[in-house]
Amino acid sequence: MSELMEVFWRTLLAFALFLGIARLLGKQTLSYLTLNHFIAAATLGSITANLAFNLNIETWHAVLAMITFFVASILILLWTVKSRKARRWISGEPTVLIEDGTILEKNMGKAKFTIDNLNQLLREKGVFDINEVQYAILETNGGISVQKKPPFRMLTQQDMGIASQKNDAQFPVELIMEKQVLTQNLMQNNLSEAWLQEELKRKT
Repeated sequence: MSELMEVFWRTLLAFALFLGIARLLGKQTLSYLTLNHFIAAATLGSITANLAFNLNIETWHAVLAMITFFVASILILLWTVKSRKARRWISGEPTVLIEDGTILEKNMGKAKFTIDNLNQLLREKGVFDINEVQYAILETNGGISVQKKPPFRMLTQQDMGIASQKNDAQFPVELIMEKQVLTQNLMQNNLSEAWLQEELKRKT
């Protein structure tokens, strides 16, 4: 029973530390997995698992490892922010796979990419015919950016000569959440609760 309780408390501690470190490292680590972000996430997960379940490792040894890892990650992050060379060395740089409608086989080979890989990523971007592509760039997070040839690009208001000179679109803001009026959001948008009540009455 004592071992079960130890696993229980260590798991809670591991979860809290993982959550705190992930928050401090930033959303980029979770959303855009470049090489260094992938390594950071994998290492953090491994240390967390050992802290939670490996009773042969002292709790505070695992905690010290997580803190050391966090400090090292922050230092590397600051280094990559200040140095473009460091950023290119650690995270790599984008690779052009298609240029002017031509597949660059040399770059495809360097990126360990096949035509099947390329076609799959193009389909995920809504491109089913490779002849529509002007440029395709493999980003450092493994995603692909695509620019279509002019005849296949979406028509915009500017293309039609009816582009608006004034941007009337407003970013949507929550005013009520879980049946609670968000007073701060009302104040930030120069709105009153009286106005909100009137709008609600009109909608019902």
